Amino acid sequence: MNARTRIVVWAVAVCCGLVAAGLVVLAFAVDLQTADQTASIAGALVGLAGLAMSVYALRHPGPATPDDPVAADAPVEAGGDRSVAAGGNIRRVVTGDNVSLTTPASTPPQTAATPTGSPRPVRAAGERSTAAGGDIDEAITGDGSRA
Repeated sequence: MNARTRIVVWAVAVCCGLVAAGLVVLAFAVDLQTADQTASIAGALVGLAGLAMSVYALRHPGPATPDDPVAADAPVEAGGDRSVAAGGNIRRVVTGDNVSLTTPASTPPQTAATPTGSPRPVRAAGERSTAAGGDIDEAITGDGSRA
């Protein structure tokens, strides 16, 4: 959590605490019916604020994290016959007909490496095209290939 987010979280927490304290004081200072009506209005306003924040969070997702190499707002699209698009790394893609594979697909390294990726959109736009936000180890797109 960055410093700006921490400040906002603390500000919201302090405001909520002050509102709660104010409602308790209001309950003792005036009759219960007035305090009940005031609390109902405050609850409705807090609910509307929560709804607005939820809509905002859904419309404006955060940036990519190391666990998610492609930003949430960066589309991953495959738009042609037999095209393949991936937000992260691709080990092996085979889109050709009658392909005879003689070697196994590469295996990922045993170490826990940070995934590589791109916050930019990933698009594979042509027939049998391949696109990745990270690395592509092997792409076989022709017919009758041997690998």
